[in-house]
Amino acid sequence: MNADERGFNELTEKVLSAVFEVSNTLGAGFLEKVYRRALLHELRLRGIQAAGEVSFSVTYKGHGVGDFFADILVEGVLVVELKCVERLTNEHTAQCINYLRASGRTLCLLINFQKPKVEWKRIVCGFQRDGTSMGQ
Repeated sequence: MNADERGFNELTEKVLSAVFEVSNTLGAGFLEKVYRRALLHELRLRGIQAAGEVSFSVTYKGHGVGDFFADILVEGVLVVELKCVERLTNEHTAQCINYLRASGRTLCLLINFQKPKVEWKRIVCGFQRDGTSMGQ
């Protein structure tokens, strides 16, 4: 494991810890924007730089064709996409992969706050690792 991978792993762990805190404190059932605001606040309380609704341009052959807005960008390197859905699907994963391509980033956390146990996926350059919180 190189230094970049260690840094990404540490950052992922810190963000997931904040996600679990938000989930345990608020529980399930709120709108996505409530979780986004709470997670941004929790990250800042922990001294982690994070910005909400960060805009990235999508280009096609050098021509701008649109924009997308990442729910949260952490430390300028980690895209966090939040959902409040029954279950995460392949379409959600594809959305994250497209966000990584458009933003030039390599790491995304896909988080689902819909159920009492947070569902999450860590997507790195198109590869993913699945996980479910243990009610931490």
